[in-house]
Amino acid sequence: MRNEERGARNEKNGKGGNAPRSPIPDPAILQRVRWRARRGLLELDIVLGRFIEAQYEHLDETERMAFEVLLDMPDNPLWDMISGRLEASPGEQQALLEKIRAV
Repeated sequence: MRNEERGARNEKNGKGGNAPRSPIPDPAILQRVRWRARRGLLELDIVLGRFIEAQYEHLDETERMAFEVLLDMPDNPLWDMISGRLEASPGEQQALLEKIRAV
């Protein structure tokens, strides 16, 4: 197999791109993330739950770590960041918030 074919095949299988994708997370890890995403604000429960179900398995390791940092935040500042009322720190966190908003 030529390098071009191998590269196209890897991209098709989700192995290409700039950041390496982690495999589908262990069910126990995914359950822990779901539990940590349960919040006191209904809006956060809904948005974070939808994001986890739709996108979490597609995140690379850096994005997953940025998501963990977001989950460590108190509800009100986190909601303000998701809703765009509060600026996120530039970089991975900002890019991740854009993905969360898109869901």
